Amino acid sequence: MTNFIRNIRAGTTPEVLLMAFLGTTVLSIWLGIALESYMLWATPLAVLLVFIAIVDFRKLFFLLLFLIPLSTELYLPGGFATDFPTEPLMVGLLLIGGAWVLQRASRLQTDYIRHPISILVLLHLAWILMTTLGSDLWMVSLKFLLAKLWYVGVFYFLALHLLRREADMRLFFWLVFSSLLLTVVLTLFRHSAYNFSFQDVFRVLHPYQRNHVNYAASISLFIPFVWLGIRRYAKKKYLRNLLWLALMILLLGVYLSYTRAAYIALLIAVGSYFLIRMGWLRYLIPAALLVAVLALGYLMRANRFMELAPNYDRTISHTDFDNLLEATYKLEDISTMERVYRWVAGGYLALDHPWMGVGPGNFVNFYRSYTLDAFRTYVSNNKEDSGIHSYYLMTLVEQGLPGLLIFLLLAAGSLIWGEQVYHQTRDPERKLRVMAALLCLIIIDSFLIINDLIETDKVGPFFFMSLAVIVAVDVANRVSLDS
Repeated sequence: MTNFIRNIRAGTTPEVLLMAFLGTTVLSIWLGIALESYMLWATPLAVLLVFIAIVDFRKLFFLLLFLIPLSTELYLPGGFATDFPTEPLMVGLLLIGGAWVLQRASRLQTDYIRHPISILVLLHLAWILMTTLGSDLWMVSLKFLLAKLWYVGVFYFLALHLLRREADMRLFFWLVFSSLLLTVVLTLFRHSAYNFSFQDVFRVLHPYQRNHVNYAASISLFIPFVWLGIRRYAKKKYLRNLLWLALMILLLGVYLSYTRAAYIALLIAVGSYFLIRMGWLRYLIPAALLVAVLALGYLMRANRFMELAPNYDRTISHTDFDNLLEATYKLEDISTMERVYRWVAGGYLALDHPWMGVGPGNFVNFYRSYTLDAFRTYVSNNKEDSGIHSYYLMTLVEQGLPGLLIFLLLAAGSLIWGEQVYHQTRDPERKLRVMAALLCLIIIDSFLIINDLIETDKVGPFFFMSLAVIVAVDVANRVSLDS
């Protein structure tokens, strides 16, 4: 592979490459017309991407970052679906990046792999492999495992090497920022045709977003990086004002998404900013986990959770957002109570499979026989086969108690470790970088309480890249101390 790349660089002139590319383009168009297969017209783009990947796969990585906000869900024959074009690019990058890492294995710093967060990520992957091997429907679990491998491989392990420098982080920021802002502006423009109504928000999200929760999450998690940009360009008035304007647009996008989880997540992030600066997050996280365990124990004791059972006739969809907020705390909102319906089923399912779970990706295939009619809602038939709507509970159900504990260690441990890295960092730019990554993680972790989003290309990449940013800064700090 190395000699092949050298030969391309040394023995091929730009004129030859241009002629080859033009020839491929003409041939693809002619074959597409002749065979009436217009998908062949995409061949030149595929050839160009392969060439870029071989010569310098870093460009492909940053192209992938730009495309994340623009990707769309593509349904394929046989019931398969993929995020296009991001998921095919992830697979290609995993293969090419993996070959690059193997070629440089003797020269790569082992500090990154031996880092506690990296060990937890590897342990997380290892347990998913174990539960896949023991899965009742192992083909479903295998697809889940493969998707997890290219998410983690590209956005954590490759990102550790590609997002180390300040210049790399700036490129990361501007690429994602530009495409994300474009999608939000287009969505707001389309939404304005419906007077920004709550009941019509779903009409304006396609093709970039699956639903309003994904839309709000993708904006919310990037807001800390926009804040980082404002701080970074504080002395450049034009850029600073541009980013302030963009921040207002992004916040407007979140507000008009009418997503309650996003509002709460952003408020939690604001409070966490001050907690991190004071060094109190390390104490609050264990306390929050203890409160969650006690609350769960209280609900389980003497089946007190049955008191949450909704009134079937009054648990309905709402067309007005104010009515939705009122219905939420009265336990009459259909989306909230449908979550409870699935959570109760998930609890019983987890009790039946406590150690290995039912296998990654398998909740929807097993939960129906564990549901209780007392919690049933108008949408409990679940024609779209959506998940449990809580990543933590989903992990417990599908990967057992060990899988949940490993993920909690990763989620909570990275925040506690990241806070320590923040206070140990002396370089102002690195310090801001760690804070943005921590707040991004906190926003995602907050969403995961009532949503299962890490396996989506709008959220998962930023979870793992935020982990990579913290580790990269931590290792850089140690190198600076040693030198």
